[in-house]
Amino acid sequence: MRIVYCIHGTFNSGGMERIVIEKANYLSENGHDIFIVTTEQKSRKSFFKINNNIRCYDLDINYENENNTSLIKKLSSFILKQHIHKKRLTQLLKTIKADIVISTFGNEVNFLYKINDGSKKILEIHFSKFFRIQLQRRGMWNIVDEYRSFIDNLKVKRYDRFVVLTNEDKEYWKGIDNITVIPNFISIPEVTSNLTNKRAIAVGRLSFQKGYDRMIKAWSIVNQYYPDWKLDIFGNGDDINNTENIITELGLSNNVRIYPPTTDIGNEYKESSLFLLTSRYEGLPMVLLEAMSYGLAIVTYDCKCGPKDIITEENGVLVKEGNISSFANSIIGLIENNDKMKSIAKQAREDAYNYTKDVVMNKWTDLFNELTSGTR
Repeated sequence: MRIVYCIHGTFNSGGMERIVIEKANYLSENGHDIFIVTTEQKSRKSFFKINNNIRCYDLDINYENENNTSLIKKLSSFILKQHIHKKRLTQLLKTIKADIVISTFGNEVNFLYKINDGSKKILEIHFSKFFRIQLQRRGMWNIVDEYRSFIDNLKVKRYDRFVVLTNEDKEYWKGIDNITVIPNFISIPEVTSNLTNKRAIAVGRLSFQKGYDRMIKAWSIVNQYYPDWKLDIFGNGDDINNTENIITELGLSNNVRIYPPTTDIGNEYKESSLFLLTSRYEGLPMVLLEAMSYGLAIVTYDCKCGPKDIITEENGVLVKEGNISSFANSIIGLIENNDKMKSIAKQAREDAYNYTKDVVMNKWTDLFNELTSGTR
């Protein structure tokens, strides 16, 4: 098949970029013609390796140029750029003659289903239904987010299939008949952590979404009892200065460190014992599954969505969303109970096999075959 992925760009180190590229690589290696179409690339190199036989196109729309402008200017620019985006994408798709075109819920979501190029259109979301509202923006922006969340419900119905990551999120999309659950996948490493290092790890973009402010406040409680334990955070982003300020204000500069993203995050998992997730919202956190595959003990908030689909009493600790003291106490509990730490880490490793690449990608190929069975 000829399959097109539409994504804002491939230059970031985020989980969405990583999984889209890995899916594209897998499909390419299994005989499909794969295309990746971006809007914000600006000649930047892909953070993750893309197979040489995958063709990449950037439409040079650059919505992000208006990120820091006023609401009125942003809206007027958005309308113009939507027109240009639709025109350029239509021309490209009619040239490619794809069987399947997939939107990753970028700005093409507003019109992709209208493009009559003969392909089946799939919409996949890497967050949850409430991701716009959970930004917690104020004033007019809050009204905009509420409106766009309402409109999302109308748009997803127009696609041949709408794919969400978790059963939890599926339940939030009321009245949607074209919805399918397909999680993301991970690779299972041969080597796991031996759980001997007094180190916790967190991985992900430094942003409001990831809730590092809450993680560091919880760690300040842990540090009072176990100052010999360290927390290492791997990521970058707009919230790095605020995160560093919190670390300094709480006197944790010797115990909490921030490192840039690394393409060898597996080695960092192996050298850690605990994995922490304090996100305000997710889709299906890949880093959580990766940490499980390396046999780490997991402590996570039960945010929407993802953790509740993955974490049980046997394979991790699921903490009530936003309860910082409970999160800290859960970490302390594992530090003080090494047998429990080893038990849940062992079960986490076993449960990670439910998310292997072949298991998940078979679901995708089945969906592609189902959608195109009457058109070939």
